Amino acid sequence: MDIIKIHPRDNVAVALADLCPGTEIEVAGQYLQVRENVARGHKIALVEIPENTPVVKYGNPIGIAKAEILPGQWVHVHNMHTGLSEDSEYRYEHQVYTLPEVSERTFRGFRRADGRAAIRNEIWIIPTVGCVNAVAEQLVRENRYLVQGSVEGLYTFPHPFGCSQMGEDHAQTRRILADLVHHPNAGGVLVLSLGCENLTQEQFRAELGEIDEDRVKFLVCQNVEDEIAAGSALLKELAAYAGRFCREDIPAKELVIGMKCGGSDGLSGITANPAVGRFSDLLVAMGGTTILTEVPEMFGGETLLFNRCKDEETFDRAVAMVNDFKEYFVSHGQVVYENPSPGNKAGGITTLEDKSCGCVQKGGSAQIVDVLSYGERVKTRGLNLLSGPGNDLVSSTDLTAAGCHMILFTTGRGTPFGAPAPTVKISTNTALYTKKKNWIDFNAGTVAEGESLDDCGRRLLDFVLEIAGGTKTKSEEKGYREISIFKDGVVL
Repeated sequence: MDIIKIHPRDNVAVALADLCPGTEIEVAGQYLQVRENVARGHKIALVEIPENTPVVKYGNPIGIAKAEILPGQWVHVHNMHTGLSEDSEYRYEHQVYTLPEVSERTFRGFRRADGRAAIRNEIWIIPTVGCVNAVAEQLVRENRYLVQGSVEGLYTFPHPFGCSQMGEDHAQTRRILADLVHHPNAGGVLVLSLGCENLTQEQFRAELGEIDEDRVKFLVCQNVEDEIAAGSALLKELAAYAGRFCREDIPAKELVIGMKCGGSDGLSGITANPAVGRFSDLLVAMGGTTILTEVPEMFGGETLLFNRCKDEETFDRAVAMVNDFKEYFVSHGQVVYENPSPGNKAGGITTLEDKSCGCVQKGGSAQIVDVLSYGERVKTRGLNLLSGPGNDLVSSTDLTAAGCHMILFTTGRGTPFGAPAPTVKISTNTALYTKKKNWIDFNAGTVAEGESLDDCGRRLLDFVLEIAGGTKTKSEEKGYREISIFKDGVVL
């Protein structure tokens, strides 16, 4: 199969291999002669598309033809443009789809003292201010011996904030860091402060609320003579506490899985993203939870999600989430539709609508049960929407802070990074999986080679349970753990 037509209404198809001029191809019983080079992942016109008429993919308009496009021509930035604008009106037209039947599954995880499930048993050092990043990193280096028994890792997450911030930026930093302290994958947490930052320990304790004093310890570096000695002593206590937890069978319905894409290509919406969507439906059908974010990468495909909101109140909050992000763009003098990166375009994505209609495939077909603000922790089982930008590090940190045990990250170009939560890289094409086996954990490129999306989704479910049971991701094997916190205002 050389090309694929995704939806019966489409007037373009996607090349599954590089196509040369003069090649005759068949799609849906139609024979077509290729007029020019069309790279894998890029679009080819199936019929004549007149100037100023929609280019249709996924059954939805993804842009407007700049000039007449003939059958067999390459369709990309040179002959089509976005149809998006800042103003959109939405109407709630509720749609319900039947979820697949799936038997109950389990994974080998950790049961916390408060009853929550975890898939890792690690010790985390959370700096409340960038000034103590180096101290936190030294504490990690000098205390690696504590990683033994059921304690699986010792990590810190440097960042530049916690001081010289005001208003919502300051509140967001405080909220995200507090969420990380509460994350179930951390069996013990050391909160590391300097002492003079505007994110004071008193402020941070108030943000944290109720905590287990055995699980969370605090150190203000300016208050002790030797912060490394004092920190090491506290880490030893935390390791003793975390070491009490052991893996046991836990129902898979207790998993919370984040869904994210980055370095997308023309196959993202055909292979990896809908495979993740099939996985999401399976987990939700079991009673589990998935979270979809990257609001700017919903622009143009948002109605595919909005109509699956469980009720009108949830719909209104989803619309407000999208409109608030559009206003954020406009208030900074930016258009809402300038999103696809150079890598996206090289991979075959032309417009934001093209990218978004593929991006939202990760949401499967389940009902949307809740809409979360940036930095808000998940509270409702099922498919959730989470406010956050498209930036890989910021949105992955956001997903971790929301309580995701693991993040499924689809990519057509590849990336090495990892969030604090285990980050599973899913390739959209087999060539990437073959080339970057040191980055990629799971290959969904098999869908372009004949595997059904249902089979790929079930294979992904098996893989997720394996990772939840302790198998490390590629980024975990290398120790790649990073965070990035959203900011919008001034730095003092």
